[in-house]
Parts: sequence; structure tokens; C-alpha cells
Amino acid sequence: MTPAQTRTLVAIERELDRLIRYDDESLVHAAWIRQRYDGGLAASYAPARAEAARTAWHEAGHAVAALTVGARFSSVSIRAGGASAGRVHRIRASAIQGSAGGSRGDLAFVIDAAGQVAERLRDWTLPADADDVAAFLARWRGDGGDARRFRAAICGRFAGNEAAAWHYSVQVLTPLRPRIARLARGLLVHPRHLPYPVAAAIAGLPTTVTP
Repeated sequence: MTPAQTRTLVAIERELDRLIRYDDESLVHAAWIRQRYDGGLAASYAPARAEAARTAWHEAGHAVAALTVGARFSSVSIRAGGASAGRVHRIRASAIQGSAGGSRGDLAFVIDAAGQVAERLRDWTLPADADDVAAFLARWRGDGGDARRFRAAICGRFAGNEAAAWHYSVQVLTPLRPRIARLARGLLVHPRHLPYPVAAAIAGLPTTVTP
């Protein structure tokens, strides 16, 4: 971690400690609110706050999943623009392997599912039974390409069984909810993107060493 990144991390940790009693929407940085309102992406400040908080959990889910399965990325951001409300930038899946040392990209589908899983972990609205999961998966078709990548990535391990892959992703990510929540809040209080090592430190997860 560079000195600048260390300073960013310290500032964010101090702000999170100061705002520990506030809910997610109450600690959204003014930059994220104005960016959504001024860009015509929200009708007023209240929906801008709500959208920023939802996006923060979504992108934190992707980032924590990537850290967990061994993928690298350059940074994570909740800056809205174009077709995206936020993004984990330049994910590299070359290091991803399964628990038994599977092939390249073996667990990439967990990263793809993680945004949707994290949004539902935020308010505990995960599909409750097989019918709910099937209905959700039938609706999940867009999402910035996540749904398409998820379905492409499960062909090896799950032979196209979307429900089984979804359940696996939920099992991996549910214990990580506190880490996702911490990173989401870090994204909300900081007005710029978070570099990979800073995001990993906020989430309390180790970085992947580049071979």
C-alpha cells in the first residue's frame, strides 16, 4: 500500500468510527448525492441517497467476492454514469480457483452473483425457497452483464444449474455480510474510488499477491 493509500485508509476508518451510529443513507457523502441529482439520475436528494446506498452494497459485494475467491481488481467505485451506477474496475480472474484447485475462472460466477446477493443481504430479502429462487433467476437478465457472465461461468462446475450456483454463492457470501457492510460504508463516506489494497483493508480481507 502506498503512503497516499494509507492516508486514505486512515481517513476512511476514522470517518466510519465517527459515524458508527448512523445508518447507510445518513452517511452518504455529498459528492455522491450531488453527482446523482445533478446528472438527472435522481429526482431529489432522498432517492439519490437511497440509490447510492444500494449501489454501495452491490459493488461491495462484487469486491468482497473477488477478494474471497482470489481475483484482483484495480479499484471499486459508486460513481454513476452511462449504464452503470458503480463498478469494480478491471477484475482479473486468472488467479481464481476452486477449493480443490479448479480451472481458471472456476469461481468467477460467485463474483457475478455477488452484487445481487449483497443487495439482498443488506435487508435480508434473499429468495426464501426453490420457487422464489427460480422466479428471481427468471427475472435476472440485465444487471450490467452480471447475469450473462454468471450463466456463462457456471457451465463447468454446475453444468448450467443456475439454482445450484446461486445457492453456492449465497453460502459463500452470507458469512461475509459484515465485511460487505463495512466496505459499502467505506464507499459511501469517501468521495472517490477505492484502490484495491484500500478496499481489501476496509473489508478486512487479504490481497492477492500478483505472480
